[in-house]
Amino acid sequence: MSDDINVMAESRSVFGKGASRRLRRENLVPAILYGDSKDPQPVQLKQNEVFKHLENEGFYSQLLMVAVDGGEPARCILKDVQRHPYRMQVLHMDFLRVTAGADLTVNVPLHFLNEESSPGVKNENGIITHNDNEVTVSCRPRDIPNSIEVDMGNLSIGDTIHLSDLIVPEGVRLVDLIEKGDDSDRVVAAVQAPRVEAEPEEDDVEAGEVPTAGDAADADDDTAESADSDD
Repeated sequence: MSDDINVMAESRSVFGKGASRRLRRENLVPAILYGDSKDPQPVQLKQNEVFKHLENEGFYSQLLMVAVDGGEPARCILKDVQRHPYRMQVLHMDFLRVTAGADLTVNVPLHFLNEESSPGVKNENGIITHNDNEVTVSCRPRDIPNSIEVDMGNLSIGDTIHLSDLIVPEGVRLVDLIEKGDDSDRVVAAVQAPRVEAEPEEDDVEAGEVPTAGDAADADDDTAESADSDD
């Protein structure tokens, strides 16, 4: 569990698409705080500060302390980030206020450890595959883990790590296992045998026709004749 992340915001009194575009031109990001049985509160954040926050992996899953106009911070989590499809620009953000004592459902990143030293990679030239890079957990706000570590150090070729193999902190539950049981105990990561490309047989090479310069010239003539006939 990490220290709280402080987010500074200002109240916003302009609304609509036109107003949002003007805010973005001023390097501001429109956002909203909602939840916890309170009215939604429109706010705006500085674009450069938002980019710094988004570089922090924990910003996407950890508890955030969002202070509006320098007031008492509200305990929130980030629920959505809308980005411009090709510009380096954040269009909108949603923050969900946290209800005291209530469990949260958040996505937490997986950190894969000791991959290069695993027998399957080091001794057998195996290839590690990741089917998931994050998992959904349910827990109290203060119990949200920064990440969940997945130790690959003892895996050989053919070995797998399932969802049920993940070691989560006390008070943290894997949502998929709770809701779907064993049916959702999917493979999170595995060590697979290296791919070997078969070399062509000599008979196949001999049977294959190798185009000559003359063949290429004939093909060009045929193409030219076809084009002339279309005119």
